[in-house]
Order: sequence, then structure tokens, then C-alpha cells
Amino acid sequence: MRDASPGIRDDRSPGGRVRLGGGCSVDPSALDVTFARGGGPGGQHVNKTSTKAQLRVRLADIVGLDDGGFARLRALAGSHLVGDGADEAILISDQSSRSQADNRDACLARLKTLVSMAAKRPKVRKKTKPTRGSVERRIDAKKREGEKKEQRRWRD
Repeated sequence: MRDASPGIRDDRSPGGRVRLGGGCSVDPSALDVTFARGGGPGGQHVNKTSTKAQLRVRLADIVGLDDGGFARLRALAGSHLVGDGADEAILISDQSSRSQADNRDACLARLKTLVSMAAKRPKVRKKTKPTRGSVERRIDAKKREGEKKEQRRWRD
């Protein structure tokens, strides 16, 4: 059951694509939202209504990530990653609310968080040389510690 819901339409860019953050987007028709009966507490309501939302999107449908970004996305997605090869997809489910719309929006928000985190390149650490003063302070401290230990020795 595909869902072209108002929550997804609100986030469309001018080209009709859903923005995921970090310059990435996906076609709304590529977002497969299904609803199922949720589990856990909730009594009669949870047993009778299908409010659990499951969002599935193929990695190939996400536009705007480079190869490194897809590798970071795979690492970040972890257990949400299903399938392999061309059918590799992210499957996110949520049943925290009694509302289908709220659960669907929560799934979409988690997808956006994952993609925007994957789109950011980690900063490369630049090696720095210790300052002359810090080197001198370290050596002076080592000398003081050595002198302190030297004074503890037993002498004949």
C-alpha cells in the first residue's frame, strides 16, 4: 500500500522530490509506506487498528550522495538495512504513537536524520606539532619527578 500523504508532500522541493537533508532527495513514489498492526501495550486499540508505520526506500533511489556517503549510510543504517545489490533498502518502522500520520512522520524524520548524517564528510584530523613551550614544560616536569624519586632512594 503506497501512501502519498500530506506529511510527505510538505517536504517537497520545487522539483517534486522529498528533501532528506545534506543536499539529498528522493522521489515521493520511491517511498513505500505500509501500515500494520502494532504490538505491545495499548489494549483493544492496538489490537484493532493498523497504526504501525513501515517506511522502505531503496538506496538506489536516493539522489545526492557520493560513494563515500553511501558507505557511511550503510554503516549508520546498520540493522535497518535489508536486501542486497540493487534491492538494498532501508526499512524503518515506528509504532510509538496511536496515529498513523505521526508514526509515518517519525519514520520519515529518522530517514532524514540518517541521510543527513551520512551526507556530512567527517573532518580529517591534521597532525600538529607541539609548541616549544609545551615540550619544555613536559621535560621540566619529567626532571622534577625524577628528582623526587631520586630523593626517595636509600643511600649508604
